[in-house]
Amino acid sequence: MPLTFSVWQALLNNFVVERAAFTGAEIGMLQSLREVPGFLAFTAVFVLLVVREQRFALGSLLVMSVGVALTPFFPSTYGLYATTVVMSMGFHYFETINKSLTLQWIEKTQTPHFMGKAMAVKAAGALLAYSSIWLLMEWVGFGFTAMYLLAGGIGVVITLALWVAFPHFPEGAVQHKKLIFRRRYWLYYALTFLSGARRQIFMVFAGFMMVEKFGYSAADISLLYLANYVFNLFFAPRIGSWVGRVGERRALRVEYVGLIIVFSSYAFVENANVAAGLYIVDHLFFALSIAINTYFQKISDPKDIAATSSVSFTINHIAAVFIPALLGILWLTSPSAVFLVGSAIAVSSLVLCSFIPDAPDQGRETRFSS
Repeated sequence: MPLTFSVWQALLNNFVVERAAFTGAEIGMLQSLREVPGFLAFTAVFVLLVVREQRFALGSLLVMSVGVALTPFFPSTYGLYATTVVMSMGFHYFETINKSLTLQWIEKTQTPHFMGKAMAVKAAGALLAYSSIWLLMEWVGFGFTAMYLLAGGIGVVITLALWVAFPHFPEGAVQHKKLIFRRRYWLYYALTFLSGARRQIFMVFAGFMMVEKFGYSAADISLLYLANYVFNLFFAPRIGSWVGRVGERRALRVEYVGLIIVFSSYAFVENANVAAGLYIVDHLFFALSIAINTYFQKISDPKDIAATSSVSFTINHIAAVFIPALLGILWLTSPSAVFLVGSAIAVSSLVLCSFIPDAPDQGRETRFSS
């Protein structure tokens, strides 16, 4: 997934500005449309009525890869909207099933460290993608079309190879094949919602700021992403182990305090190098979001995992559907205000994470549970 998606992501801001003359309003709308499939992730539970989770994950990867390959052939506003939605359908369904299978297959005591290792593996795939962009575009002379087509084509080939090479792994507890929304998961839902809102501000506007305000080229953005994933490659497994030792509440407190500082700094930064440093630190905090998933694993009924993963992905993307478009309009008048909204979201998350108990479990979902 990151090998293919990272190429799409790294080239997007430069491609839409250079080939389709996007402003903040258009990029905000594109990113909102990109999140619509995430908002509709709850429909995954209905697909599971007829398709097993493992095959559904591979099929989703195939759709995502095709969407990436098609991107450069439609360099217009509506063309880019369309290819983005196709790519996003595959991406978000895969992420939903990936999370579900991880929480089903991995023992609770091993999950934080395993998810950290998985982030490191993803970082390795992304590093390969970003270094390839820098090498092929800067030194070999590849253009946008060649890079998108190469990334999408490789994604298709690898996915088909995985489909043939791997057996079907046995499933654990039989999953509910209906939508599940339980009151006792309310804190998990709230943290997931705010996490989705924060992620959009980072993904949409932090990168766009680098291009629009500081004039970063596609190669520069790739090197910045490269630095991000080097940190993940080396530190994500350690962060996962640390989350397992200190607990979810403490880990999330560190994340949210850090985010308040980072977003407030984004609002007023005027130096390109300082902005790049903030971007790297911001990305590093994503590893701490492991704590939200391990918190859910501890409080959930094992049979709820697939259905609740679908619902939580939808909740995560409620804000994602409207925040990029609304803040894209706000960006036209005050980019600083966009990042101050991010600081407010981090403050809200900090308050909520204090409700997580020392030892979360079924029947002990919050510090106020009996």
